[in-house]
Amino acid sequence: MISIITPVYNGERFIESCIQAVIDQNCPDVEHIIVDGGSSDRTVEIIQEYAQKYPHIRWISEKDRGQSDAMNKGINLAQGEIVGFLNVDDFYEPNVLNRVLEIFKTLPEPSFVAGNCKVIGESGELIEFNQPAKLSLYDLLMYPDRNPYPYNPAAYFYHASLHQRVGYYNVDDHYSMDLDFILRAVRVANLHYVDETWGNHRRLEGTKTFEDLKAGKTNQRIIKLYRYYRRYLPLSAQLKLFLQENWIRIAYVLKYPHKFPKVMQRKLANMLD
Repeated sequence: MISIITPVYNGERFIESCIQAVIDQNCPDVEHIIVDGGSSDRTVEIIQEYAQKYPHIRWISEKDRGQSDAMNKGINLAQGEIVGFLNVDDFYEPNVLNRVLEIFKTLPEPSFVAGNCKVIGESGELIEFNQPAKLSLYDLLMYPDRNPYPYNPAAYFYHASLHQRVGYYNVDDHYSMDLDFILRAVRVANLHYVDETWGNHRRLEGTKTFEDLKAGKTNQRIIKLYRYYRRYLPLSAQLKLFLQENWIRIAYVLKYPHKFPKVMQRKLANMLD
């Protein structure tokens, strides 16, 4: 079984289309777990209406500590051995869930599987096409411009048992919890990329993700996480990254060593030794 988890709070604009997106997959072995954070709009009313008609829908509504907390609640409720997340304003391409179930039949546990994702705007126009072809920690951290991380969970799935190895989503992180989990997951999971388009992510003005991008904070968060997880790379790779990022400074020091404080010379020599 595959468990699709949707965290939502005051999502009446998209919750119906989100529920319908899973129904339209025509997947007989799916459960849709909706974790509502105590919405004050019509979200719960819409969920109840569909849950009465479709037994694959399970839901709760209660206050939480944010999206990460809601995601973790969904994981604990999940009965499927495979987990995926569908944010309330995102949707799948046709027949993705049946395809994912078929792929996982041949994979060892725990596995992490990613496909491609379209990032679309308010009118459905294509903004970006995410193809995370190389998923290893080395590839993601060493060549981020060439090897993008899986941008949205509508296009990746994994064994639920992976959480036993790497833990849950960080409840104190409300923006980059997906990437933080991915960087932990790729260190221990069997990684598999499928060159097929699976997910559609709407980049909508007024949403948390959009406003974070607009403020220029998203890249800052990514850089911070990438620097943190470098500690798990081989020392040779860490040194290569250091040289790439500091080459101009190093070249200046090599050309004008007398202008460089002796204490810093010793530190640099120790790092390169």
